[in-house]
Amino acid sequence: MPKNGKHSDVIISLQDVGVRYKRRGGLFRKPEYFQALESISFDIHRGETLGILGRNGAGKSTLLRVVAGIIQPDSGGVINHGVTVSLLALQAGFDAELPGTDNAILSGMLMGYTRKQVEARLDDIAEFSELGDFMYEPVKTYSSGMKARLGFSVAMYMTPDVLLLDEVLSVGDKEFKKKAETEMMKKLHSDQTVLLVSHSEQQIKRVCERSVFL
Repeated sequence: MPKNGKHSDVIISLQDVGVRYKRRGGLFRKPEYFQALESISFDIHRGETLGILGRNGAGKSTLLRVVAGIIQPDSGGVINHGVTVSLLALQAGFDAELPGTDNAILSGMLMGYTRKQVEARLDDIAEFSELGDFMYEPVKTYSSGMKARLGFSVAMYMTPDVLLLDEVLSVGDKEFKKKAETEMMKKLHSDQTVLLVSHSEQQIKRVCERSVFL
């Protein structure tokens, strides 16, 4: 249970989840495996903001991909109680040749919205991102911070039941980080469920109700 006990509705359960990756092998050599996750079990409650902490290589990003259904665990299982899940990873999923506007529309459609629904929020997305005329420029001209702004802005206005954020608050200028954290704090008091991966333990403490350490 979250520390304040206000969430009781379990929407996703991870049960003894394990994931391994093939490291190397060959025609005459047995493959070696790297255990990315082992015996991971916890529940995700509706409306909570959950932080994921761990050293580099601990499997944080792999865990989000398991929750999103992008990869299947090699052992254990994930039970999704009928909720939509979307993963927002830094610089992931954008077409570098397309402008920010088109990428915003495509990102929203990948979350399950229609083109018209995303286009209706495009002005809000552009305003929140503070990208200005760069919204009409190819994403290949963006810095990593600008990509994070665009991705985070789409996620704020086209939100699924469960939003997975992988290091998207780790880049960008100080003012936008503060603005993004303010929006995350608003999520704490809504029915939006958020899982946040961050290298910053202090950020997790500020934004999240509880955390999982890998």
